[in-house]
Amino acid sequence: QVQLVESVGGSVQDGGSLRLSCKTSGYQINSRAMTWFRQAPGKPREGVASTAMIRATAYADFVQGRFTISKDRAKNTLYLQMSNLKVADTDMYYCAAGLEYELSLRENEYVYWGKGTQVTVSS
Repeated sequence: QVQLVESVGGSVQDGGSLRLSCKTSGYQINSRAMTWFRQAPGKPREGVASTAMIRATAYADFVQGRFTISKDRAKNTLYLQMSNLKVADTDMYYCAAGLEYELSLRENEYVYWGKGTQVTVSS
């Protein structure tokens, strides 16, 4: 049984930083695509950052160099380092794991999902 468990998010002020992690079990992190998504109430889920192959990464335009996605295969853990956070980054963040090897920020490409963790940025 595959499980993805996100770390507890948090609350920070505008301009602050947070690191999210996603521990997997039953799913070996290798070269398959994994992605962080986020979703606000009443809005569609949107891709934030994706990683695949050894170190290939892709980011949504709104990231603008502020976030870094990475993975630790030995620990079966995916990370999202977020810096210079803005109020608009307030969302529920989800990690997702796929079965394919191509980068993708599309929700329907992913099979396994975590339950999400709340990130709140205040002004």
